Amino acid sequence: MDTMDILTIAVTILFFAIIVLFFIYWQMSRKSKNEEKNNNQEGKISSIKTKGGSSKTYTKLSVFDFMEFDKIEDNMIVQNNGTRYLMAIECEGINYDLMSEIEQTSVEQGFIQFLNTLRHPIQIYTQTRTINISSSIENYNRRINQIREELENNKNRFNKMLQNGGYDRRDIDDLRMEIVRQQNLYDYGKDIVANIETTSSNKNVLRKYYYIIIPYYTSELGSDFLDEEEKRNMIFSELYTRAQSITRTLFACNMKSRVLDSNDLVELLYVAYNRDDSETYGIDKALNAGYGELYSTAPDVLDKKMLAINKAIEEKALELAKQKVDEIKTEKEKALERKEQNFDDSVAELATLIIKENKKYIGKDVAKEAIKRIEGENTKEGEVNDNVVKQEKKTGTRRTRKNA
Repeated sequence: MDTMDILTIAVTILFFAIIVLFFIYWQMSRKSKNEEKNNNQEGKISSIKTKGGSSKTYTKLSVFDFMEFDKIEDNMIVQNNGTRYLMAIECEGINYDLMSEIEQTSVEQGFIQFLNTLRHPIQIYTQTRTINISSSIENYNRRINQIREELENNKNRFNKMLQNGGYDRRDIDDLRMEIVRQQNLYDYGKDIVANIETTSSNKNVLRKYYYIIIPYYTSELGSDFLDEEEKRNMIFSELYTRAQSITRTLFACNMKSRVLDSNDLVELLYVAYNRDDSETYGIDKALNAGYGELYSTAPDVLDKKMLAINKAIEEKALELAKQKVDEIKTEKEKALERKEQNFDDSVAELATLIIKENKKYIGKDVAKEAIKRIEGENTKEGEVNDNVVKQEKKTGTRRTRKNA
């Protein structure tokens, strides 16, 4: 077997080895993708330990999975990924027991007609809401303030007319009657507001709302060749026709009704999902705020901690810089004080050094005598300074004793 045959066999073995490794890699990649897909479908499974030590598994789901609708558009509620559409009709309730027998018979016949005209399923939904009295009281107070301003203006005008005396008697009487009317209206409005505030202070005011829900399924279209806009237009047309038919039959029962628009549907769903908070955070407040006021706008906790740390670092840095600057200033002041205290000694020392360096020019005897005198004067000044210090200490002691 020559060298060429050996190389051919080696290349063949290497080629098959590469194919086997590629196949193994492909199988592993496919297995990991399948596992990831299953995890996305089933949710992320986690476990938590209870106080007893046992573990409990739970599945994390999006909050939108708990909502029974996808979106609201064109006065319709979209459900099940666009396969089901809803339109709602709000109906006013009637007091059947307070009606006469003829009126009750008329209502019964109208209701029978309503049932006979139904060719599609409907759902009757009742919602109980807490009435927000505060907004009504604000409107009343605003109107009362307007009446009070008009009343004050008319009173001022009436007084001017009496003072001038150039007006017709009939105009004065008409203005007096208008003032009396506005005064009675103002007093009556104040009594109503006070009564409402007293009544609603200890209990909630509830009101029932009645709705008829009309569904429509995209499978009823019967055609799969329509685009999304055409489907939506046809579904809206069909739902609106059904809603108008129900509205006309309800009118025969002496019952007023209307089709809800998109904003009304938002309010309906908002109250349904936020029964406890709908009184405090009403839908009107959310609409005026651009749907942003109901969400938390507080900064992130980590950002707040970062700002606090940066502020603490800045304060510590300023304090440290001030401390070191004060230390340097103190050291310079101390050095200056030492320099001032040793001024005479430094002068005598420098003069002695100058004389020694110039000894050969001024003569040894003269230099020696000059140095001796400098040292003598320096000694005398030192003794004088010591005596002054001692005298000051004694004087300070005496003053202290006298003060004591």
